[in-house]
Amino acid sequence: MTDSGPARRLTVILDEDDSWHHRPLYTEIVHRAHRAGLAGASVFRGIEGYGASNHIHTTRILSLSEDLPVSVVIVDTAERIDAFLPQLDELGVEGLVLLDDVHVHRYAGRRGPR
Repeated sequence: MTDSGPARRLTVILDEDDSWHHRPLYTEIVHRAHRAGLAGASVFRGIEGYGASNHIHTTRILSLSEDLPVSVVIVDTAERIDAFLPQLDELGVEGLVLLDDVHVHRYAGRRGPR
C-alpha cells in the first residue's frame, strides 16, 4: 500500500466468543492478514450492540456479557483486500462483513526504536 491514495477497508463484525480451533476468531483473522502481507489490521471491542440474532450484548455490570461485539478492521489496496476475502469464507465467518472504498491520507510506521 502506498503512503496515501485510494484503498479498501474490510470490516468484519463478529462476536467476541467466536472461535477457530480453540483460538479467538478475531486473532486468527489478524494473523492470516499478517501472513498475507496486508498493510495493517486492528481489533476493536464494542461496549454494546446487537446483530442478526437481535440479542443485545452489553458491558453493563448487571449483564456481565462476555459475548460482546468485536470489529476487525483491515486496510490495503482493493486488489489485496479482495484476494483476502476467501480466507474469511474458509474460516466460516458469521456476522457482518463490510467493504468500503476509502482514501488513505497518511500511512507511516514509527521510525526508530520504541
